[in-house]
Amino acid sequence: MIRAQSLYSLFICLFFLVQIPANGYAQKQYRKPATQRPYIINNKTYYPIPSARGYEETGIASWYGTDFHGRSTSNGEKYNMHDMTAAHKLLPMHTMLLVTNLQNGKQTVVRVNDRGPFVQGRIIDLSLSAAKELDIQHSGIARVNVVALGEVRKRKGRREFTQQVDFDKGNYYVQIGAFTQKSNSLRLQKKFLEHGHRTVIRKAIVNNKEFYRVQVYVGTSLRNAKRSEKALLQKGYKGAFTIAL
Repeated sequence: MIRAQSLYSLFICLFFLVQIPANGYAQKQYRKPATQRPYIINNKTYYPIPSARGYEETGIASWYGTDFHGRSTSNGEKYNMHDMTAAHKLLPMHTMLLVTNLQNGKQTVVRVNDRGPFVQGRIIDLSLSAAKELDIQHSGIARVNVVALGEVRKRKGRREFTQQVDFDKGNYYVQIGAFTQKSNSLRLQKKFLEHGHRTVIRKAIVNNKEFYRVQVYVGTSLRNAKRSEKALLQKGYKGAFTIAL
């Protein structure tokens, strides 16, 4: 299985937040940014919401690439399909989102910098890099869960990230294998159980095939979960990645 960098992308995104262009937030506080005003696409009016707090949604994700690479996004940035970004119809610009592919459990973090997708039934449009982390670059679409992690806003001339999720109050697992034969997953689970590790098997159907995912519980801290992921990779469990539940 291709290894997704998963939640590690969050720290990279947050580290470079200060470099995000100010387009869309440079207006005076008493004026709505252009990206927050109602807009019309295909005779339908969309009303952006003022805050991403509490946002969570499940639906279909797609991605957009070379045809849009280099073009201006809704907030004035140049679209770069190699960045970790996304388009959403209603969320404020610079909202940080955790996106989980419900078909394979892979996760990634993206920043909203565009509007879309305007295809019926789709809730988010991802960059090519984000699509690769979720392993949907070939299928084109996937059913995902999207959760707002926080927002980036300009205050007193500085950009600040308002965190909405406590990363030390979650339940983290590291997926160490996925098998089409349940017996193989049971053998791997038994190995970890015998060493005192809480290990579960979760069944999933991908492209009409049944998969049995073996996942080891690694605690409530994201930092410790990433250490466990690294240790498992070093022990030969190729493709191990962290999952937040």
